[in-house]
Amino acid sequence: MSVVVWAVLGLLAAALPLPPRNTVGPLPLAPDSLQEILANDNRSAPGKLKDGILSLRLEARTGIWYPEGDEGPGHAVHAFAEEGGPLRNPGPLMRVPAGTEIRVRVRNAIRGESLVVQGLHARPAAPDDTFHVASGGTREVRFPANEPGTYFYWATTTGAPTLGERYGVDSQLSGALIVDPPAGPAPSDRIFVIGVWVDPATAEGPPPVVGPIRAVVVNGRSWPHSERLGYAAGDSVRWRWINASDRPHPMHLHGFYFRVHSRGTALRDSVYSEHERQVVVTETVLSGGTFSLLWVPDRPGNWLMHCHTLGHIAPELRLGRAPPAAGRLHHTVNHALEVMAGLAVGVQVEPPGAGAKAVAGTRERRRLRLLAQVSPHRYGDSPGFGFVLHEGDVAPAPDSVAIPGPPIVLTRGEPVSITVVNRLPVPTSVHWHGIELASYYDGVSGWSGDQGRTAPAIAPGDSFVAEFTPPRAGTFIYHTHFDERPQLTSGLYGALIVLEPGQSFDPRRDRILVLSTGGPAPDAPPLLNGQRSPVFEFEAGHKYRLRLININPGGAWTVTLLAGDSPASWRSLAKDGADLSAARATVRPARQLIGVGETYDFEFAPTAPGELRLDVRNPFFGEVEALVRVEPRQAG
Repeated sequence: MSVVVWAVLGLLAAALPLPPRNTVGPLPLAPDSLQEILANDNRSAPGKLKDGILSLRLEARTGIWYPEGDEGPGHAVHAFAEEGGPLRNPGPLMRVPAGTEIRVRVRNAIRGESLVVQGLHARPAAPDDTFHVASGGTREVRFPANEPGTYFYWATTTGAPTLGERYGVDSQLSGALIVDPPAGPAPSDRIFVIGVWVDPATAEGPPPVVGPIRAVVVNGRSWPHSERLGYAAGDSVRWRWINASDRPHPMHLHGFYFRVHSRGTALRDSVYSEHERQVVVTETVLSGGTFSLLWVPDRPGNWLMHCHTLGHIAPELRLGRAPPAAGRLHHTVNHALEVMAGLAVGVQVEPPGAGAKAVAGTRERRRLRLLAQVSPHRYGDSPGFGFVLHEGDVAPAPDSVAIPGPPIVLTRGEPVSITVVNRLPVPTSVHWHGIELASYYDGVSGWSGDQGRTAPAIAPGDSFVAEFTPPRAGTFIYHTHFDERPQLTSGLYGALIVLEPGQSFDPRRDRILVLSTGGPAPDAPPLLNGQRSPVFEFEAGHKYRLRLININPGGAWTVTLLAGDSPASWRSLAKDGADLSAARATVRPARQLIGVGETYDFEFAPTAPGELRLDVRNPFFGEVEALVRVEPRQAG
């Protein structure tokens, strides 16, 4: 099954009722006989490390897991524990310096089920490097940990050959395995393991066609019950992310760029040299994938790191304390803590020292007005929500919107003040995706803020002024960050382009390509620049900048510029608004997998007239096929 298939599965969580606490899913034992599974923050590694040998005893058992703590129901799942200790989700961390021999004894205490274990072996390895443990049995394995990297181990009782086919009762049988360099200072990084639980009682057919997502977690907990991370401005923040779930996750950091130090899987890892490390704000980690990163917060405030797939941060994932109903969102002021759920962690950055104050800029601010308005019956019986820029003395019609929203073109280093006016019947907010700015203007109501200020939801009829100075040129996104499922799918998004000083935006040579969806319905078709079959015209002999933006509600999409049956060529320029290094800015076949919230810039230089196709596809949601006409170069 292709990785793109897994990139789009289960993206819309169904709000089906759940049974009472402690009775979710089939139970092999009486609920009151099952031990609670505790969340594991991966800050301590059990076992005994002596004379270059780590000895650890693991046990797999069935327990009750509460991803929402005391506020939500329990799920009956299998999990790992250090033998004799409490069950943990994720399983016990194994962390050793390279050169260590690891000796693990695995006991299978799951009744009536054979356990197949993967990941307890030397690296690199083959996918079939597994072992079986019969119910009630034990197995000991020994292997050298010679290759530094971010790895993990996992198991199944259902015979799932890949993580993409493992869900339900087995879905939390995973743990981190970190191999550090053989010498050096003690590690100061944090380790995060992603998990997804789908209730097998509601599954629809065999994998990958499964039922609604019930929990999307990091280190065993769903937002807002996941961890809050505290740092001081200027700290070096090092994280390792492990995707032990059955589907990809585009992980987006608000307000800052991070450097990707490595990418890998449970079987092997690629650690990059300094000049190879990519700078991004969103990293799509595929099922079974890993990555490590470094970032330095230079501004205080509250920030988020979250999955950008809407179904993985949806309010329907709150199975205990339900979010406000649609009709009550008028009264919601704290979007982050009252509505969001799922795969997110909070980051709270303190000023570098007591009494530190921000220094106000002296340049005159450019002032813009961005109106959020309603277009009735835009999608059949459903209205469209969209943006329009109010420029000049004449106000736009109250039902006029542009979907995608109008490009906002700014200049690096030029301060801007954007007044967002809410003419919707519900509250909203705007997140300036990829822009390095003060936390108060980041757009997550009830969470974003610093120095005693917390960003409000923009109530109907009210407005909010966002102020920032773009520090770099590139391709970014502005979009709603409030009740995202209906608002974003209805049209509240647009391209945010930052140019170098002295440059002007030329739409003839600078082409924006926004991938989105045609309305809030679950089966809404994909769109490219708001159309199902757009036509683009180019002229041979000219260079064009293509700015690809994916703000579809879910899934990774493959974008291919085809000349006949083969990809044309283009040159990579930037990712997430950050220019690529010379080693990465290369000419290559015109095909790109793009996750939600990612942007890519390419240079395309057609040399001869003819027709090409721009193919955008996802096997779960469909495709968009655009016609690209290349005309002869005009004289002069």
